[in-house]
Amino acid sequence: MMRDANPQSAIRNPHSVRKAVIPAAGMGTRFLPATKSMPKEMLPIVDTPVLQFVIEEAVASGIDDILIVTGRGKRAIENHFDFNPELEGFLAAAGKHQLIEQVRGIGDRARIHYIRQKEQLGLGDAIRLGRDHVGDQPFAVLLGDTIIDPPDGQRPGLRQILDVFEEKQASVVAVHRVPREWVSRYGIVDGEPEPNNRDLVRLRQLVEKPAVDQAPSDLAIAGRYVFTPEIFDCIDATGRGVGGEIQLTDAMNLLAQRQPMYALAWQAKRYDIGNRVEYAKCFIDFALRRPETAKAVREHLSKVLGGA
Repeated sequence: MMRDANPQSAIRNPHSVRKAVIPAAGMGTRFLPATKSMPKEMLPIVDTPVLQFVIEEAVASGIDDILIVTGRGKRAIENHFDFNPELEGFLAAAGKHQLIEQVRGIGDRARIHYIRQKEQLGLGDAIRLGRDHVGDQPFAVLLGDTIIDPPDGQRPGLRQILDVFEEKQASVVAVHRVPREWVSRYGIVDGEPEPNNRDLVRLRQLVEKPAVDQAPSDLAIAGRYVFTPEIFDCIDATGRGVGGEIQLTDAMNLLAQRQPMYALAWQAKRYDIGNRVEYAKCFIDFALRRPETAKAVREHLSKVLGGA
């Protein structure tokens, strides 16, 4: 099983987070017809599914116990992270031993469990399904359709907010700065920056998709969270909200009233794979950094753009 590359990870903080919940039950309607037979979380970025990037981020951040919340038609997710003796036998017969290590390593890096969200009741409900798995421990949440790409030399996105949790012993949500004209697309943070760290905000509330002239900041929720277990009681207390779904932001606002909660404007780029344009940007960006694809893709883009 893969461990954090940091040698100090062997000495665990007694309050460290070891479990994560990954919601991956959405219908993916914005990617139809592709998602009629393929979960959006399994869309490839060059040759690696989106969800594999998410799990690799969790593992690199020190998480080794993961619950994936799936839905109807998502069996491909379980198959991808399962042992496949037929494929390994085929690769062995073909002498492709390096590929054997790649496909075997996909499911060996963490203990992965599954639960099905039987009804589409929103993100809050998907996280609530992790209650029995998490118990009374703090836990991380990583959206299964969001890739976080930190700059070279920076810690994984989730690790950045886990470090804040371990310091503050309070729930943390990752946020990123967006152009002011985009605030109506996101949940936006209202809070007070910490005196010694302007990137860390003590949360007052989250405002869902505010009008541009009413937004309290330009800090938008970025798809990674660390929660204390009290979030489950808050989800229960909020009930159904907009669209008849259980809204996570409503539960987070209630949690912020009951105990301290923070937002971290992290050092990382977010790709929302639920958005076609963001998916295309992510695919191109990752293809340009791969040695076997970078030159050809760069030449192709230059040719296409040169003729525009």
